Amino acid sequence: MTVPNFTLHESVKDPIAEIWFAEPPGFMALPIDALLPSPESPAADKLRTAVAPFLDAAPNDVLRQQFIAQFAEGQLLLGALREVGTVHCSIGLHRDDIDETGSGNGQSLLSLFTLSWRDTAVAPRAVTAARAVTSAEGHSHIEYLELPCGPATFSEAVRTASADSGFAQLPLLQAHAHLPHPDCKRLVVLTLSTTAVARREQYRAILHQFADMVSFEDPLAPTEGKGRRS
Repeated sequence: MTVPNFTLHESVKDPIAEIWFAEPPGFMALPIDALLPSPESPAADKLRTAVAPFLDAAPNDVLRQQFIAQFAEGQLLLGALREVGTVHCSIGLHRDDIDETGSGNGQSLLSLFTLSWRDTAVAPRAVTAARAVTSAEGHSHIEYLELPCGPATFSEAVRTASADSGFAQLPLLQAHAHLPHPDCKRLVVLTLSTTAVARREQYRAILHQFADMVSFEDPLAPTEGKGRRS
């Protein structure tokens, strides 16, 4: 049997961490705090230093300004996510290996994974998990599971941006996992978004991978009489 390999991020040792999880292959985390530093802070200086080579490499002022504008749009998106409780964000890049054309040239598929906290009314965890999907409009493929971290519900929705939003009018698949915290006062929402709606079954499986590896207890903490948890 092949033993899976995990790379531990330094945050696994954070003394105030409240949730632990592992990302499947193909995802790269975005450092939200580093990309949204306070003005005139040391972190802001570090960000300017990191971005400078990209600006210097631009062949002309037009492309340089385009890069700045796109970077600013990305910051606005991350800022909006943070305002609604998002504490982690990753970009997924996978090759479409379901070859329906016989060409063998699978296209690259992009996705966005977010982990967000939500405050809830005090209730048993199973009740909170159920409420998370019964109150959601337009959600489908709803299921309830008992995971290693406790009860969870999964749901999906396909949305399209409004015509005046400025975004492309492409259907967006959003798959959600709702994981109530043991304190019964809040829950974690895992969301995997992609425009590859035709691959919803595969992205559903990826989201289940994320949820299966969530823990509300430090998985590396010593367990009396059992060594270390894995």
